[in-house]
Amino acid sequence: MGAIQKKNLDDPDEKRPIGPGTASIVRVGQLTIGRGTLEPGWRWSTHLAAHVGTPSCRVHHLQLGIAGRLRVQMDDGETIDILPGDVVDVPPGHDAWVVGDEPAIVVDVMGNIAQATVPQEHERVVTTLLMSDIVESTKTAARLGDGAWRQLLSDHNRIARTQIDRFRGTVVNTTGDGFLAMFTSAQSAVRCAAAMRDLVQELGLEIRVGVHTGEVELLPDDIGGIAVHAAARIMALGGPSEVIVSAGTRGLVDGGGFRWESRGSHELKGLDYPIEVFLLAS
Repeated sequence: MGAIQKKNLDDPDEKRPIGPGTASIVRVGQLTIGRGTLEPGWRWSTHLAAHVGTPSCRVHHLQLGIAGRLRVQMDDGETIDILPGDVVDVPPGHDAWVVGDEPAIVVDVMGNIAQATVPQEHERVVTTLLMSDIVESTKTAARLGDGAWRQLLSDHNRIARTQIDRFRGTVVNTTGDGFLAMFTSAQSAVRCAAAMRDLVQELGLEIRVGVHTGEVELLPDDIGGIAVHAAARIMALGGPSEVIVSAGTRGLVDGGGFRWESRGSHELKGLDYPIEVFLLAS
């Protein structure tokens, strides 16, 4: 038979500062209950977004208004005020702020309030990265002049994007005269690199491409992690019209009909271990 459990929010298990406010948290059975005392001027996007790492609050709340006025605005613009006595179900994806000169007090009874101020772990995935740049782009731009160079760069970008789309990659960002793309298939990434290398030669350009497989963090508008740095270092080992591939990626594409030349093992800046790389033969 279970026993009654009793806690008091005035003597909480945990008390957290949340900008100009505090969160008092008690754990009762399987539930975590929290009381937020939020001072005038408090706003989630101002005081917590940078710490948590998301542009809006991703926690699902079921809140009871105790005092003051707390305004909640969903990412789609829907807005409500939580007043004393109100019970409000607030889905993830919202901002909130205190309205007026009185502190707002709300009690969260959903049970997941403990995650409200915890930095979010970014999703991590294993992917194959392709990173490219144009060899001697500065010299080429100076030789051609601004107008001709812009046209040539536009043609290069069109070819790169077309091939990345063709091989089912995703452009993450551009680097001025190069691309960073992700692929779910290592073989597709290598084939894309070879196609880009060959097609831009018809423009009179030469690119170098690095291909590497590793784990990355998915950020709101970018990716991060050691694998991104490794791909950049591997690309930098290449010369004109060369595709350089890490040993890990090469192992994933064995049997794909590629020919390789060993480029040895390299200590790369920022990495704690050497990486063996291979040249994709033309």
